[in-house]
Amino acid sequence: MALIKTQTAQPVAEEERKQSRDCANLIVALEDDNPTVRRWAARDLTDFPTASAALVNRLQREEDVSVREIILTTLTSLGDEVAVAGLVDCLRSEGVSLRNEAIEAMKQLPDEVAPIMQGLLADANPDVRIFAVNILESLRHPEVESWLVTVIDNDPHLNVCATAVDLLGEVGSSAAREALLRLKARYADEPYIQFATDLAIKRITEG
Repeated sequence: MALIKTQTAQPVAEEERKQSRDCANLIVALEDDNPTVRRWAARDLTDFPTASAALVNRLQREEDVSVREIILTTLTSLGDEVAVAGLVDCLRSEGVSLRNEAIEAMKQLPDEVAPIMQGLLADANPDVRIFAVNILESLRHPEVESWLVTVIDNDPHLNVCATAVDLLGEVGSSAAREALLRLKARYADEPYIQFATDLAIKRITEG
């Protein structure tokens, strides 16, 4: 007996997408109870540069990982000042996942993040300064080494300096050697700093 294929109903998301997809309606859809609807709205808002504020607002409250992923992708695509400022705010979040996701998003925006990097590296919160160093890892900006040298010369927090030293060992040149020696002398009683500075100096010397 041949099987008769029954016609299935269209998913809710497809029905929702048949509605008006102007910016105002998409922003309303960002608050829908259905995460699938929110996901489609976040994706479609890529076409609306003025949507960054609404996306940032939703991002800070969004609990569904897949929706956050699309919001971050759209914010990265928009890449305006509001989007970048929103990502910076996420660095101060209590949510570890959101912080890490924001760091990864900011790594995709080297030209947009570079102008604010010095401010991030001087932030009053040492955790934000550590996150900023982590972002530098992928920033591919000509001032990365200079910024890292400034960090190890001036930052009063051991963990911030340690994070910067680790990265200098990967991206630094002989220009960073003297700063590394100064840090080594400043933290003469800290075994990790001694190890990390020696390793960084070895790498940049051999490189």
